[in-house]
Amino acid sequence: MAKVPNIPSAAVAAGGLVGGYGVARWTKKRQLGGAVLVVAGATAAQQWRQRAGGKAAGALTVAYVAAFAGSHPLAKKVGAWPAVLGVAGAVALASWVVADRQA
Repeated sequence: MAKVPNIPSAAVAAGGLVGGYGVARWTKKRQLGGAVLVVAGATAAQQWRQRAGGKAAGALTVAYVAAFAGSHPLAKKVGAWPAVLGVAGAVALASWVVADRQA
């Protein structure tokens, strides 16, 4: 079995938010963007659970979903890409502080 690289959960979560938006925008298929968002979120949640425990994973998962939802009204004020990058950065920071810093 090949060794899977140890990618920080912060990168996985931020990549899911940015990648999900990018895929949806460039393909004009929101479902594909949603699939990227869900797969990355599930992967990050598994990493959070392994690295920081169930309560932390639950809190970070809520933050991930809230970031996705919050990026929509924020985009009306600052634009789509700045909103997505801002919420992705916030989730990445929270993920790093809670789960990746000690890893």
